[in-house]
Amino acid sequence: MTTSATTPSVRTATPPRTPVHGRLAVLAVMLGIFSLVTSEILPIGLLTSIGSDFAVSDGTAGLMMTMPGLLAAVCAPLVTVATARVDRRVMLCAFMLLLALADFLTAAATDYRLVLVSRVLVGITIGGFWSIAAGLAGRLVRPASVAGATAVIFSAVPLGSVLGVPAGTLIGDLAGWRTAFAVVGVVTVAVLVLMLLVIPALPPATVTRASVLRTALGRGGTRFALFLTVLLVLSHFAMYTYVTPFLEQVTHVGPALVTVFLLIYGAAGIVGNFAGGALVPRRPRVAVALAAGLIATATALLPVLGDRRAGAVVLLVFWGVAYGAVPVCSQAWFARAAPDAPEAASVLFTASFQATLALGALAGGAVLDHVSVSALMLLGAATAALAVITVLMAGTRSVRLGTRAAPAPRRT
Repeated sequence: MTTSATTPSVRTATPPRTPVHGRLAVLAVMLGIFSLVTSEILPIGLLTSIGSDFAVSDGTAGLMMTMPGLLAAVCAPLVTVATARVDRRVMLCAFMLLLALADFLTAAATDYRLVLVSRVLVGITIGGFWSIAAGLAGRLVRPASVAGATAVIFSAVPLGSVLGVPAGTLIGDLAGWRTAFAVVGVVTVAVLVLMLLVIPALPPATVTRASVLRTALGRGGTRFALFLTVLLVLSHFAMYTYVTPFLEQVTHVGPALVTVFLLIYGAAGIVGNFAGGALVPRRPRVAVALAAGLIATATALLPVLGDRRAGAVVLLVFWGVAYGAVPVCSQAWFARAAPDAPEAASVLFTASFQATLALGALAGGAVLDHVSVSALMLLGAATAALAVITVLMAGTRSVRLGTRAAPAPRRT
């Protein structure tokens, strides 16, 4: 008996991919992820206000950030397998509707427990939407445009940090945090309408069963992609979650300049996203090694040069460019490790990314509480450097990215 890596669906037709319709569909998916990222990290700028209104501590209010990431990691495989036979367009729209409901529930919550329920809905949406959207470019545009379309989709991540969160925080300062979540909910509804208009029917090309995920995870290339993603995301979020305390305590800048510095960082991330998207199809190992090396170098130098504003800004730019390339590069590693199971690759990418995001924030907080913010930067830099060493030492065929054929099916 042959156990194949994927199970063909009854409906495998690929929708027409004219250039205009393809670009509009990619834009809709990108805006969906923009709404998702904004909803996920909006509490960072409103944490104190929300905690004060519900009379909870900052630590308890911080559950709004850790819960979605952990839930997304669990929900990514569960939701994808449970809805494997459902049209992917229908699922994308359903997740957008769920996200809008979560935002409106937060805005109307009269008890902090309702806020946490809304964050559970956000976590489910992250796991499901990302698992489908991350590898969707190949079904929306022509093959020659896939790399560029993927970069556009992933540009929503830095855009959410650069535009979504600062705008939401400003609205919260002017009109209250409830208004900020309500506005994000309205934006999400608008994105849902756009998706209904421009995304074509997307019948599942393969049925992603649990066995498909196990098969993909059993491959050396997938496990290597997983290891690299854990190292890079753990390193980044352990440090970036606490970059504001670093800028306040070491660089000695006030809240206004911190916002400016982070906007500069986010703008650099957009550049890095497209640079990584352009390089990774041709030189995948070079792309991820450069990204990891720049993160390691920039963050290792922050305790040395970051006490001066100019030094901090320059290093944040390099850090932003480097991390901007990480999501698109990581997704490419997973996709090439399992070319015959693209949705399974996206599920594993999403689950590993979100779980490590939450764990990185927790680990960084522990180091910060027991040592110092400068020591945290050095430990994060060492973790990123380990990723560079891992890539450079990866010369065996089982972990080399870029093999054109998937491993042969196992026979039992």
